[in-house]
Amino acid sequence: MKKLLPFFGIVVLVLAGTAVALMIGFSQNSPAEEVFVDKTTASYNGKLHVDGNKILNSHGEEIQLRGISSHGLQWYSELYNSENITQLKKEFNINVFRIAMYTDPNAGGYIANPALKEKVYELVDACIALDIYVVIDWHILNDNNPQTYETQAKEFFAEMTTKYADTPNVIYEICNEPNGKEITWEYNVYPYAVNVLGEIRKNTDALVIVGTPDWSKDLSSAGVKPLSDPNVAYALHFYAGSHNVTLRDSIDNFRNKGLAVFISECGATDATGAGELYEDAFKRWADYMKNRKLSWIYWSYSNKDEASAMLEKDYVPDYSAEPELDENGNPIEFSLDPHLTASGKIAKKFLHN
Repeated sequence: MKKLLPFFGIVVLVLAGTAVALMIGFSQNSPAEEVFVDKTTASYNGKLHVDGNKILNSHGEEIQLRGISSHGLQWYSELYNSENITQLKKEFNINVFRIAMYTDPNAGGYIANPALKEKVYELVDACIALDIYVVIDWHILNDNNPQTYETQAKEFFAEMTTKYADTPNVIYEICNEPNGKEITWEYNVYPYAVNVLGEIRKNTDALVIVGTPDWSKDLSSAGVKPLSDPNVAYALHFYAGSHNVTLRDSIDNFRNKGLAVFISECGATDATGAGELYEDAFKRWADYMKNRKLSWIYWSYSNKDEASAMLEKDYVPDYSAEPELDENGNPIEFSLDPHLTASGKIAKKFLHN
């Protein structure tokens, strides 16, 4: 056996050398390492478009956007800036942010305060820089008929689409929640949508979300007379404490007609935004949306004193403050967790899931 050892050692060395040579050759001749692509980003997905009842990215792949909505810009502007949206992307894993620009002049909205559009520009640009999608929401509410300020809406969206004509990140929501017994799809929302879409299409073929009657819950009337525009999704809003399987069934019936739904506002409270939280009911909605790849946006990132608000009352993040230190004297990474309400915790849980 002792005489065989030198020979055996030579064989091992030769084999090892061959293996090393092969590895070097493979390294030299193999293609460059594959770069990781984040398929949640706007730069990967590009401009979105409707295909039947689905929303597809520029590669023809079905996409689900999941994000958070602001509350009124005129009330909580200190919360809406690049730093806060960056934190929401980091902590909540959002790929879309909705800018709720109230229009009602009696509530300090855009009609009385057109300077709000400068805040819209700021936030859209922040979202573009963060490589996420952004919804510009013409947030009618108490001004329940979208036709009331149709002229201003056409001017507003003409300006926005001129500036962002070739920007794939931007989605336009042209009437948040038409409401009131006298406000119908056929006589109010449909003709308004046709006229506003006419202005938008002069500049861009971007995805447009159109609100539906009854606070964006009445899909059935829109299904009877859908818009002819090829890149429209219809808004559906739900609040888990008030809306259940009946509304989910109406979504299925609507989508079976080959029409697309975008859940541009939802929450874990009842429809008033007050009262208790309904996490189990929201989970049923989250599972439903996931199974059907329905995009959804949670209401709301604000510090308002109501159950649906995600932040503690009056809390405003201070990113300029010195970081807290752990027991070893190391800085603790900033997190919104200590300041989240029950609603905020539910939003974070399901956006991460």
